[in-house]
Amino acid sequence: MIITKGILTIKFNLMVKMFSNTLDSYAHFNGLKDANTYFKVFFAIITLLVSLISTSPIVPLIIAVVMSILIVFKAKISLKFYLKFLTIPLIFAFITFIYMAILFGVGTHILDLGLFNLAVTSDGFNLGFLVFARMMGCFTCLAFLALTTPMNELFSVLEIVKIPQIVLEIAMLMYRYIFLFLSEAINMYHSQETRLGYISFKKSFKSMGILGSNLFIRTWIKGEQSYVAMESRCYNGTIKSIKEPDNIRNVGMRNIVLLVIFELSLFVGVYMSASFRIF
Repeated sequence: MIITKGILTIKFNLMVKMFSNTLDSYAHFNGLKDANTYFKVFFAIITLLVSLISTSPIVPLIIAVVMSILIVFKAKISLKFYLKFLTIPLIFAFITFIYMAILFGVGTHILDLGLFNLAVTSDGFNLGFLVFARMMGCFTCLAFLALTTPMNELFSVLEIVKIPQIVLEIAMLMYRYIFLFLSEAINMYHSQETRLGYISFKKSFKSMGILGSNLFIRTWIKGEQSYVAMESRCYNGTIKSIKEPDNIRNVGMRNIVLLVIFELSLFVGVYMSASFRIF
């Protein structure tokens, strides 16, 4: 019973703990919270683009390491939490690497699998590892932004740089309803748990099925209630974000110089490592 219940709920509880409490808490309370929001956004986006244009895995991996160091040591994000945060994208990136190494590319066979004439080729391995490195480099850039910048400040910056209003409103509502969705899921799960809904293997699957089927209806009702509440507060079809005055926090010449040096070093690295291949 304990094993069955653990298998069915361990990932659910991990996701709830991470995104319902810890993620938003770290965004509001971290070592870089008071850093200039525009600077953080510019730094993360430019670095992400450099990771995307790199034709070798060296620069994206360097970016992943540097961003991880900033997140853990500069922003003072818990290493344990950050490793858990990386687990899902790391798994997807690794699966993509394996898939591309086997099924993409031509060239010398590095490893013959002996099954359906499948083999890992040199081109496939290099391409798969490049995609893996790019995925991790880009994700760590986004993780840096998400873990050090409250979403209300991020939405304010995006509105100032003229991102379409409809895109911002959809993003705001999505962010709001993620936590609404998790809150409803937590309440339903604990309600089932107190009624011995996970006491056996059969009941566990039945309870999870009921939770999944009712969750959509419950969140739909909550969404309608939220909309009514917004209308009662003079909602006119546009959600306004809280804007900060320009230059409210001075970036500092030292930070600008460090940013320029870092990005130029990355561009030089992209150029110098353009022909790098593992095999």
